[in-house]
Amino acid sequence: MGLIFAKLWSLFGSQEHKVIIVGLDNAGKTTILYQFLMNEVVHTSPTIGSNVEEIVVKNTHFLMWDIGGQESLRSSWNTYYSNTEFIILVVDSIDRERLSITKEELYRMLAHEDLRKASVLIFANKQDMKGCMTAAEISAYLTLSSIKDHPWHIQSCCALTGEGLCQGLEWMTSRIGVR
Repeated sequence: MGLIFAKLWSLFGSQEHKVIIVGLDNAGKTTILYQFLMNEVVHTSPTIGSNVEEIVVKNTHFLMWDIGGQESLRSSWNTYYSNTEFIILVVDSIDRERLSITKEELYRMLAHEDLRKASVLIFANKQDMKGCMTAAEISAYLTLSSIKDHPWHIQSCCALTGEGLCQGLEWMTSRIGVR
């Protein structure tokens, strides 16, 4: 009887939270996903379509969809938006030239009806690189302070070492049940 109860509890007791991981190509989305999953660097190639993995943090289940960021794929991001609770936007902190494109994509997403209740975590990735923009610089450029209808947090990180990633996940975990 206890085994049956345990199985039922595992089915209904832990709710799954949908997360989409987006950003321009080469920002580090897939590297971050596999750091979450295996706590190690996995050599990746550009994502065509998506990768999906379940990550468990403190008994909280996140179903993470890593979506390809090439220009030709960005128009299909909206097919992944349904039931999304969290957006993880990965920003390449070295790629100053394309930050305006990142900003356009961010605000296009935030205007989408299916994401009206989503919280936004911005990872300022590649903080280990010389000359990178700080999280504060990226926040100012993206005018994050103007976002009033979505909870958001920006976190400096390095996908290769995992530095900063746990803090981002902790912020997401703290948002569950708040809205």
